[in-house]
Amino acid sequence: MRTLNLVGCGRVGKTLGHLWHQHETLQIQDVLTTTPESAQAAVAFIGAGHAVESLAQMRPADLWLMAVPDRQIAESAREMAQALAGMAPATVFHASGALSSAVLAPLGERGWQTASAHCILSFAAPAAAVQQFAGTPCGLEGNVSVREALRPIFAAIGAACFTVEADKKVLYHAAAVFGTNFLPVLQALAEDLWRDSGVPPELLPRLRASLLRNAVDNVLALGPAGALTGPAARGDIALVQHQGQAVSQWDPAAGEAYRSLSELALRLAREGSIRPD
Repeated sequence: MRTLNLVGCGRVGKTLGHLWHQHETLQIQDVLTTTPESAQAAVAFIGAGHAVESLAQMRPADLWLMAVPDRQIAESAREMAQALAGMAPATVFHASGALSSAVLAPLGERGWQTASAHCILSFAAPAAAVQQFAGTPCGLEGNVSVREALRPIFAAIGAACFTVEADKKVLYHAAAVFGTNFLPVLQALAEDLWRDSGVPPELLPRLRASLLRNAVDNVLALGPAGALTGPAARGDIALVQHQGQAVSQWDPAAGEAYRSLSELALRLAREGSIRPD
């Protein structure tokens, strides 16, 4: 069984590490995080591995997953290239959706094989993500041979792998942001507007549950265009403009978002797509 070292082990690293160990796909070896305590906690969640306190303590491994925040990947790659200069090159990949494997260049220049693998799943809680992972799409980018080597280890834990070109990764990740990250923002905005317009606070959880559930069910059953409702779907431009002005007076940024989203909703209603071919 091939070995895996984890550099950084937050929600994504814990989830993947646990699944690879659970499915006996990879042998989890050394785990390095920001503190010894968090490394021990990661090892406990994964159910395998050895917590270490520095790169110098990490043993050679077949695969290295750099599961640190995006802003730390470049610096982590430089630190690894320096600290592991005497180690035989291996395969290293990161889990960012927006960055390509080019950010691992300091290691690539030393002969390491580089790639990126991004799973389109909300990793808000590792325990939940483990249960939800089966069937998750996973975008692979980087050296062809590395992509093909990563494909079976992700497939083994239930991922549906596909290739993403390096120059498309920012757009690819932006799609995930639109599809998941903005939903809590929009819901929070709606609830703030309801509170300020007099909706009793005790009714907000009921509104949240019913409207979100209905919207998701409709999108799943009918697709985005078929599920679209509201003034933009009806082509009621006058109401869209009136509401946009009212929201702008309430909060300028929210008003700008309302106008932009309404413009896209009108396009979807007319053409069945935000950006038709």
